[in-house]
Amino acid sequence: MVETSPHHARPPSPQHHQLLVLKSAICSRLLLLTLIILFRTLVSPYDTSASLNPPCLSNPNPNPNPNSTTLPSPLENGVVWDSVYFLRIAQCGYEYEQSFAFLPLLPLSASLFSFLLPHRPLLALSAYVINNLAFVLAALYFYKLSLTVLNGPQTALRATLLFCFNPASIFYSSIYSESLYALLCFGGMYHFVSGGNNLAVLLFALSGCARSNGVLNAGYLCFQTMHRAYHAVFHKKRVTLALQIVIVGALRSACIFAPFVAFQAYGYYNMCVGRSPDEVRSWCKARIPLLYNYIQSHYWGVGFLRYFQLKQLPNFLLASPILSLALCSVVHYAKSRPQNFFSLGFLTPMEEKSYGVVFFSDDLSRSKEVGSVEQSSVRVEENFNLRRRKNVIKGDVANVPIESEPAARPGYLSASVLPFVLHLGFMACTALFVTHVQVATRFLSASPPLYWFASYIMAYPAKCFRWGYLIWAYSIAYIFLGSLLFSNFYPFT
Repeated sequence: MVETSPHHARPPSPQHHQLLVLKSAICSRLLLLTLIILFRTLVSPYDTSASLNPPCLSNPNPNPNPNSTTLPSPLENGVVWDSVYFLRIAQCGYEYEQSFAFLPLLPLSASLFSFLLPHRPLLALSAYVINNLAFVLAALYFYKLSLTVLNGPQTALRATLLFCFNPASIFYSSIYSESLYALLCFGGMYHFVSGGNNLAVLLFALSGCARSNGVLNAGYLCFQTMHRAYHAVFHKKRVTLALQIVIVGALRSACIFAPFVAFQAYGYYNMCVGRSPDEVRSWCKARIPLLYNYIQSHYWGVGFLRYFQLKQLPNFLLASPILSLALCSVVHYAKSRPQNFFSLGFLTPMEEKSYGVVFFSDDLSRSKEVGSVEQSSVRVEENFNLRRRKNVIKGDVANVPIESEPAARPGYLSASVLPFVLHLGFMACTALFVTHVQVATRFLSASPPLYWFASYIMAYPAKCFRWGYLIWAYSIAYIFLGSLLFSNFYPFT
């Protein structure tokens, strides 16, 4: 009987990795729920008013049944900060102007999941189940997305484990919209890179019902449309095809914006239509009466550079780790692939573009590109190895490339990662200059390049092992810090 050498053992399959991801995602949620209960038991909350639940305006004289307005203690402890708004909307609808800052997907899902019984305990339990289940599904989608884009099972697994224990984990197990947004966002991204644009559009549109920044996912379709139209005009010499591509891309992008726009119209109808002139708010008379922007500016002070105040320095320090990681992710990609980055991919070699569907979708046949791709890969690899040998001979170890593959091969520095990096750059700038900066930790937590870059540098322990330890230490520290502060109504992010 022949024994198999351990050196020739087969690497774990993607199915094995998916099982590991499933277990890690479930364990991370159980850890967070345990920490929430533990810290809420040991620490006195800063604000105890969250349990107050006055009658709905539409039903001012409800049945005085205490079970319909009082939550069991374990559930009550988690109803803090924005969770109060989400539950109130699920129970009573949009009663006040500022409540329109919270989009309807989570409240609506909680209402449907609780079988349309508007009792606060059932709504809270429904929201907890939905969010934690959505997180587990989001982790599985994220692994499939990472595997498709990076084409490296180990890199994809490391990135997904980082997501399972990300610094904003507390919000993914609370009554917040992060879990639903991540599920729809990662699902849309996965189907986008897999060629299923119609399903991607549907999921991206639903993500805009969970969080307002979901509309920015239309940028992926716009990126692809630009490159397909460019290819049709300058390579195929077919202007009619380019026009058709632009029209289809515009319609798909409009579909992604449609739910958010419809929600703004609903807010305008409720707050502006049928009101006397004295009751009409100023934003109702604006040329573009956008309720969401008005609420963010009027009630929360959101605006360009409005948060740049000395008293906000602690919040900038709180957000500095995630913003630093985002900056390093974008800058490293730009320095490693300057031609690809600054040309928005238009100067990327055709053979490299043909690796995935990010640029051309599945309607562009790649059968003619196979030969040129293989030849180009061989040439790039030879140049890569030659430069590496020269640096080693010279003793210039610092300049030895840490990338184990040529840049034209799949990985973090591949051309397919470009639209995700551009999206992250825009989101990071928005978090730093426009929004409340402390929100950056959860605002950027659904950006894949953060985890891809972290996984990428962790693959080279000889040069970057300290950064790997720092990233894991940062995530673990914020999990414990968030569980302690957030669950007790202290400021976190």
